[in-house]
Amino acid sequence: MTEETYSEKIMSRSIDPAALEMLARAEELGFETAWDRLEAMLPQCGFGELGICCRNCNMGPCRISPFEEEGPKVGVCGATADIIVARNLIRMIAGGAAAHSDHGRDIAHTLLLTAEGKGGGYEIKDEAKLKALAAEYGIETEGRSKEEIALDLARAVYAEFGKQEGPIQFTRRAPEKRVALWQKLGVDPRGIDREIVEIMHRTHIGVDNDPVNLILQGIRASISDGWGGSMIATELSDVLFGTPTPIRSRANLGVLKADEVNIVMHGHEPTLSEMIVAAAQDPEMIALAERYGAKGINVVGMCCTGNEVLMRHGIPIAGNFLQQELAVITGAVEAIIVDVQCIMPALGALSGCFHTKLISTSPKAKFPGATHIEFHEEHAYDIAKEIVRTAVENYRFRKPGQVHIPDEKTECMVGFSVEAIVAALGGTLDPLLEAIKSGAIRGIGAVVGCNNPKIQHDYGHVRLLEELIKNDVLIVTTGCNAIAAAKAGLMLPEAAEQAGEGLKGVCQALGIPPVLHMGSCVDISRILVACAAIANALGVDISDLPAAGAAPEWMSEKAVSIGTYVISSGVFTVLGTVPPVLGSPVVTELLTQGANDVIGAVFAVEPDPFKAAKLMIDHIEEKRAALGI
Repeated sequence: MTEETYSEKIMSRSIDPAALEMLARAEELGFETAWDRLEAMLPQCGFGELGICCRNCNMGPCRISPFEEEGPKVGVCGATADIIVARNLIRMIAGGAAAHSDHGRDIAHTLLLTAEGKGGGYEIKDEAKLKALAAEYGIETEGRSKEEIALDLARAVYAEFGKQEGPIQFTRRAPEKRVALWQKLGVDPRGIDREIVEIMHRTHIGVDNDPVNLILQGIRASISDGWGGSMIATELSDVLFGTPTPIRSRANLGVLKADEVNIVMHGHEPTLSEMIVAAAQDPEMIALAERYGAKGINVVGMCCTGNEVLMRHGIPIAGNFLQQELAVITGAVEAIIVDVQCIMPALGALSGCFHTKLISTSPKAKFPGATHIEFHEEHAYDIAKEIVRTAVENYRFRKPGQVHIPDEKTECMVGFSVEAIVAALGGTLDPLLEAIKSGAIRGIGAVVGCNNPKIQHDYGHVRLLEELIKNDVLIVTTGCNAIAAAKAGLMLPEAAEQAGEGLKGVCQALGIPPVLHMGSCVDISRILVACAAIANALGVDISDLPAAGAAPEWMSEKAVSIGTYVISSGVFTVLGTVPPVLGSPVVTELLTQGANDVIGAVFAVEPDPFKAAKLMIDHIEEKRAALGI
């Protein structure tokens, strides 16, 4: 099918040829997707978009009216628009921080079970990183087994969640100037769970009614996520599953295979996906697949759990957030296996229209229309094998007439952990610092985040990246942005041809792409570690670096927490969709202007990726000038 045959409506939804093909297929078959549900929701509630509706008690719901002169200006309790917006915003931060930090807690639990010999098939794969982390926590390593060290580390990390007084250990990786600033502002986190709970307390009716004070607590909770829960998730995943190193793979829906059992792993936590990968390679499972007429078992990823196995095992990735329904509509997926986060409840009903089984696995996340096979780390491999068997046995029910797999799949180079980047530089940051000082690399762009059907799928991601590398900005990326970049061919060394002369020369000399894949959305913590290391090497704060961040298509509460801890770390950040704060002049001014004087960074909102790139480049050039380089 050529693009000329697509309707204007379909063409406006994505820039990805595979997505366009499957959207046309969905329309032909009469299936709805997230784009259709968004269209049915229009016009969206103006009060909600501005953040000026409150349901925090049963005297409401209340909404402040900026649309009519005589409309209400305070809620029943007397809360102003500024109070309501600040409360709503930091509740989003609490939700996002809870999601990512609970991910970190689960990884710590897996490490604890593994150290106790109860891990059900897990093992410690990076002993060097285990010892390095133990040293940060002051844990003795000499003459001790890796299991003994891991047990102490797991217990120490567990304590970070419930402690009542800080500091959280990984926050001390930040430059001393940044830590001192956090302490001065009273936003140095005390304990991960404490900060999230305190948000919920402060936003209860009749507690904190000062917008600035509320935002400061949101900042403190977000730091406990980025430099706490998320960083714990990243570091302990490396210990258990291996620290990523550069590896080649493929991306987009074309990685599905017409003659094999297709298993799509979707969600976020690598504890499940690691075992699915292992179980799918079990000779017994492969033999069973062949018995049903398949040529093998094809495991692919989706969203962030896909990023986890992509960067550690080279498992192909079928797509990002807005492609989860499209994968099912190919008619070629035997099972879509999910754990937590970013999983659309619409998948159950859609899967029921095909032979596909939606298999939920987490006790925290059940879905309508799903088969629930609960996953527990103590019996990890056996449960993973049961899940794979369920998928393989479903192959016989595939309907060949329903199968429609796009051809699009793109090669990509992924797996650039901080350790891998340093190794590519010859074991030291010096070559990168010299390239920045010389101007060959003008600065670093951290581009991350979700998809959002309000923005043409992948358009914001890809066009922003293309514009930045053209202007010699080296990109580090995670999450759905990383998958968009992989599909667009920007994660190949050959993509350096699209970069400016300076960045192209650096990439060609090192054999790296101009867009470096650093992992899943919790792995934005890797970007924080890299920024801290560069700032420390230069003797400055992170806010002094020629660096900028962006989330062109963000949509989740996790993104709100991420954006907040990124600017709280000192990185200017451009958002491609408007957060629900415009109903409050005080909160809007604080986030886009006032925060610069407080934490050294602010948000900007710019849906146009070319204008967003200019904002980032201008910021980078200002920082270069201030540093005298």
